[in-house]
Amino acid sequence: MYQPGFKNFVNSGKSFGKVAVLYGGTSAERDVSLKSGRAVANGLREQGIDILELDIGNQGVAQILAATFDRAFIALHGEGGEDGKVQALLQLLGIPFTGSLHTASAIAMDKLKTKQIWLSASLPTPDYRVLQSSDDFAACLQALGGSVFVKPVHEGSSIGMTCANNKEELKAAFEAAEKFDSEVFAESTVVGREFTVAILGETVLPPIELLPSNRFYDYDAKYISNETRYLCPCNLTPDKNKELCELALKSFKMIGCSGWGRVDALQDEAGNFHLLEVNTVPGMTDHSLVPMAARAVGLNFSELVAEILYISTLGAR
Repeated sequence: MYQPGFKNFVNSGKSFGKVAVLYGGTSAERDVSLKSGRAVANGLREQGIDILELDIGNQGVAQILAATFDRAFIALHGEGGEDGKVQALLQLLGIPFTGSLHTASAIAMDKLKTKQIWLSASLPTPDYRVLQSSDDFAACLQALGGSVFVKPVHEGSSIGMTCANNKEELKAAFEAAEKFDSEVFAESTVVGREFTVAILGETVLPPIELLPSNRFYDYDAKYISNETRYLCPCNLTPDKNKELCELALKSFKMIGCSGWGRVDALQDEAGNFHLLEVNTVPGMTDHSLVPMAARAVGLNFSELVAEILYISTLGAR
């Protein structure tokens, strides 16, 4: 079982001070962030922590500058909250905050840069092609094995993501993704099992296998559907479980991430793992995966969010 450090900190008579929970934002993931932020705020309150809730809007910088708080729990998803911008502001202000620092946050938000760094370190990730409207979509599809997932480079929660199996579908998927981001890429499909691995400080939590009723683990499967099934602990052999955990932690650190986060990966039919992306501010809703993994090591939700706060702002990053 996980032994949370925040309990020793609080029991010694110390305080976190006033903690601002930053949530909402203006990205396409605003609705998810609102749910995450409110859940986090309630969880921290359960642990007796003094909370200030800040629903960040179009004047986010002014809101943060006008508020008085000692540290921040970032529950902002997507552009403006997960891409290093708010992290950079808080760093300049000297205010401790949860999660990765601004450089790692910016890299993790950029799926292409993340893949390029992993590939430079010989870490496994599916082959890809950056898409342009002038591309030969049939040739691109053939080069990637005939089946792809098309993704906006800078969106999370599977927003704008579509699978394509012919040139007409690929063109339509590109046009759909382009509505969310000026940069779009196609990634070769890996047929097999889907996993996610949560990281808390230096601890890798038990991997979760995702079994969506949909074609893949899309927005509906993540936040709406009650038909998605999760296996935690998952049915990997001990050796493969160890391999996945080590790969997740290495990939997380390779792009400079710290504090907490989540790494998504696939396992092909030959048993090989393929890294997909890193989430530096994972969802914390009732459908979310990090709380599920934490429960497997004995941490309830309020203990989890207090431990994230402790690790990121007082403990070792």
